[in-house]
Amino acid sequence: MSTLYIVGTPIGNLGDITFRAVETFKTVDVVAAEDTRHTLQLLNHLEIKKPLVSCRSQNEEIAAQKIIRMLDEGQTVAYASDAGTPGISDPGAVLAGLARKAGHNVVPIPGPSAFASLVSVAGAGGKTLVFEGFLSPKPGRRRSRLKELLATGDAIVLYESPFRIVKLLTDIADIDSERRVVVGRELTKLHEEIVEGTAAQMRDDFAQRSKVLGEFAVFISGCKISSKNSKDFEENADN
Repeated sequence: MSTLYIVGTPIGNLGDITFRAVETFKTVDVVAAEDTRHTLQLLNHLEIKKPLVSCRSQNEEIAAQKIIRMLDEGQTVAYASDAGTPGISDPGAVLAGLARKAGHNVVPIPGPSAFASLVSVAGAGGKTLVFEGFLSPKPGRRRSRLKELLATGDAIVLYESPFRIVKLLTDIADIDSERRVVVGRELTKLHEEIVEGTAAQMRDDFAQRSKVLGEFAVFISGCKISSKNSKDFEENADN
C-alpha cells in the first residue's frame, strides 16, 4: 500500500503555496498533473525536479490506472491540478476514488481555492452554501439550473469564464434582479477585483465594459423564500 497526495496549488499568487505542499512535492517519487507543462513551471519555481505524468479530465480514468500501477509498485505520487484544490471543478476526484478503491492511502494537502477565497470575503450568512461550479454553457440548461438554485433561497457559488460572465449575470438578474451578488475576478492575482451589488447592477457593470478578462467566481446571497414565491420567480423568468 502506497500514498497518493492530493495537493492544492496557487490559483494565481505563487506566494500562496503551503510549506506542506512544497515538502510533499520534494518527497514524492512522481508528480501527476492536469497539465504537465503548467505544473513544471511551478516545480521549476520551487527548484524541484520530479518525473511528471499527465492526468487530465479527458483521460483521467485511463491515466489513473497508470498512476495506480505506480502506487502498487510502492511509489508515492502527488497530484496537482492547474490551480487550486483538485476535485473542485477540476480533475482529481476520479483518481482519488480509484486509488482509494485499490487500497492505497489518499491524503489531502489543503491549499488555495477560488471557492473558499470568495466566500471568505463575501460576508455570507446562513448555514447552507451550495457550490455548483460551472453551469452548462447551453443557455437553456444554464437558465433552468439557475432557476432551481435561486428558488432554494440558499447562498450559491458559481465559476464562470470571461466569455460567458455577462450572460450568467444577465440570467441571474432576469430571475431575481435584487439578489445580492459578489463577483470575484482574477482572485489572488495582480489584477484581482471583487465587486458587489444587486444582480442587475452587476449585469450592467460587466455588460458596459469594453473588455472582460480573467476567471470568475460568483457568490449569490441566500434569500430564503416561500414555495409560492419560488413558483412566482419561475413564472416571471419564463415571460
